[in-house]
Amino acid sequence: MAAPSSDVTGPGLQHRLRLRLEVTGAVQGVGFRPFVHRLAVSEGLGGFVRNTGAGASVEVEGSPEALARFLSRLDAEIKPPAAIHRRQSRPLPVQGEQGFVIAPSATTGRRCALVLPDCAICPACLSEMLDPNDRRHLYPFTSCAHCGPRYSLIEAVPYDRARTAMRHFPMCAACRAEYDEPGSRRFHAETSACPECGPQLALWDATGTVQAERHRALQHTAAALREGRIVALKGLGGFQLLVDARNDAAVCRLRERKRRPAKPFALMVRTLADAMALAELSETGQRLLCSSAAPIVLARARADVSFIAPSVAPANPLLGIMLPYTPLHALLMRELDFPIVATSGNRGGEPIVIDERAALERLAGIADLFLVHDRPIMRPVDDSVVRVIAEREAVLRHARGYAPLALACPAAAEPAAALGAHQKSAIALAADGQIILGPHIGDLTAAATREAFAQALEAMATLYDVHPRRVACDAHPDYYSTRLAQASGLPVQHVPHHLAHVLAGMVDNELAGPVLGVAWDGAGYGDDASIWGGEFLTVDATRFCRAAHLLPFRLAGGEAAIREPRRAALGALYLIFGEAAFAMTDLKPVAAFAPTEKQVLGTMLRRGVNAPLTSSAGRLFDAVAALLDLVQTASFEGQAAMAVEFAAQRAVESVSLAAPRLTEHAGSLLLDWRPMLADIVAGWRDGVAAPVLAAAFHESLVEAVVAVAMRVGREQVVLSGGCFQNARLVEHAVHRLREAGFRPYWHRRVPPNDGGIAVGQALFAARPLTGEKI
Repeated sequence: MAAPSSDVTGPGLQHRLRLRLEVTGAVQGVGFRPFVHRLAVSEGLGGFVRNTGAGASVEVEGSPEALARFLSRLDAEIKPPAAIHRRQSRPLPVQGEQGFVIAPSATTGRRCALVLPDCAICPACLSEMLDPNDRRHLYPFTSCAHCGPRYSLIEAVPYDRARTAMRHFPMCAACRAEYDEPGSRRFHAETSACPECGPQLALWDATGTVQAERHRALQHTAAALREGRIVALKGLGGFQLLVDARNDAAVCRLRERKRRPAKPFALMVRTLADAMALAELSETGQRLLCSSAAPIVLARARADVSFIAPSVAPANPLLGIMLPYTPLHALLMRELDFPIVATSGNRGGEPIVIDERAALERLAGIADLFLVHDRPIMRPVDDSVVRVIAEREAVLRHARGYAPLALACPAAAEPAAALGAHQKSAIALAADGQIILGPHIGDLTAAATREAFAQALEAMATLYDVHPRRVACDAHPDYYSTRLAQASGLPVQHVPHHLAHVLAGMVDNELAGPVLGVAWDGAGYGDDASIWGGEFLTVDATRFCRAAHLLPFRLAGGEAAIREPRRAALGALYLIFGEAAFAMTDLKPVAAFAPTEKQVLGTMLRRGVNAPLTSSAGRLFDAVAALLDLVQTASFEGQAAMAVEFAAQRAVESVSLAAPRLTEHAGSLLLDWRPMLADIVAGWRDGVAAPVLAAAFHESLVEAVVAVAMRVGREQVVLSGGCFQNARLVEHAVHRLREAGFRPYWHRRVPPNDGGIAVGQALFAARPLTGEKI
């Protein structure tokens, strides 16, 4: 752009105005500059638009009437995912500029622009790719200004090709012409490429030897899947493991190799019609599948579907379904006429693999073949998982298509980093009145995941140019994230686990308080030497307190009880019936232990040795799962609680259980669930069906929530924690709370599980609260 003259004069300039607009929001990587260019040109305005480290800068010059129309249309005609969060304007001296251009990005100043999530392929690009007469016919890396990779390939802001992984692929003359043409859909589309200048495919065997290239690589991959082979595919944000979802032997082989015995696998299908043939999808579920985020959507499998292998989702009525979200996936599914399993490309407990050479090593013995490409993945991003709960989406795994997520937050005096918990780890940054939640990383047990976590923290801080002056973490002293915070050399804020859950729910629903937060999960560090997990916390502007909690019981063997729900059941039975519990061999969890095992466990429970107390609602679900003989031992987190929810959905009649007793104890309210569980035991002995008792258990818990809400008297009630991934529990609680005159809130964009903990920690860092007793 030519430098404007500083002494422009001439007739008519006194009737012109010039404005500078500084715009923040979703304005990079979403076609915002071409949009502004088209508006300005259509109104006959001069000036420029460019990306900056903070967003976009616009200078426009013309008649007052044209400027007014431009500003009005800027707000009215912008289309998602582009969004203006803030716009500041100031007048400038008139320069007499006539033309409007997209200027080179400004690379100086603070880099805090919002980075957009990766977007699924748009219909226009899909149509081009399938058109034999188009130069991008069958090209698996096509994109435009409205779709394609964003977060997964960005290196730095402002968002320009030179600061993405696409810098390795100089545009050919044809792509450059589209990039420079204002009327093109690829006008200033930074990821634009074609078969002549863009990334390419290759199919490797397990040694890394090339078997085929370009479209032949994709055709050979399809053939291998038909033969029942396991293929590792390098996708948008990392590798996926693919196998024919109809072939039970092949799916079982993947389970055995990945050491994942029971946790459900996700499916990819070709079209929305294929998805609807497999599962009962509401309008909301259909919209989510077809959205630019294109997540895995959990939906009930249709009863008449018989061709999906039973081992895809054993003992689970839900299927996790997604549509092809990249050109590569769309082309592969075009070659196939059946659903495929598409699960994370990693070993159990490890982070997703993003590099093809690393994949040969880390996925050795799992994948038979590797479909790879030469476009680097800069930031790992797994597939997101959502579920429709109470008629709206709830993000359960926050990743591709949703991450990074910017949330409004009270401005903090200093920028902070929040490191989340131990499971479902994710990182958040608090700065400039925002909380930025990064993508799901994984459980921090494996060394590889810990390394990925530390790298993600550094990478996020660098990308957003945030230099944390403090760090917030979980209160548990033994979490890796806590130890990392303590080793940072920065001031550390230890945030109570369940308070962070409630605060995350408040941020997600844009609540300031006062609220009653119901935080129910599997486990969290308590300040009374017990494991919390069935908590009711009141939160005001400056303080919080534990208003109520479930009656604690002991877990024989401590963490072993997480893997063995029968241990939770034995601890609960012991609290109700004392020594008589060990003789109740008609109950499945008691009969599951040999006499010598019961002796050891009994000693633990009597003496409180290696048998910590817990108030966990999640462990109470585990106990009921074992009592109803749904799950005695679990192979993945949440398996037992899911079994109780799914059993309740099969109930064809109803019974009532005793409501938990609400009493005062040590300055707070105590929910005594023993009458409820005693009724479950009696019902089981009387032959009441497990689904009926499971449904009654849910109803009794909901009534307990309402009872505490009535006693505490806070109109706003926030439901948070992993237990509120349970659609039945949430929907019944929302209904009953509304019926009782309360305003219930539950999670939407921020996961209710530990994947959202970092958001609550970040809010605490920005606005610390003081803990108090009632």
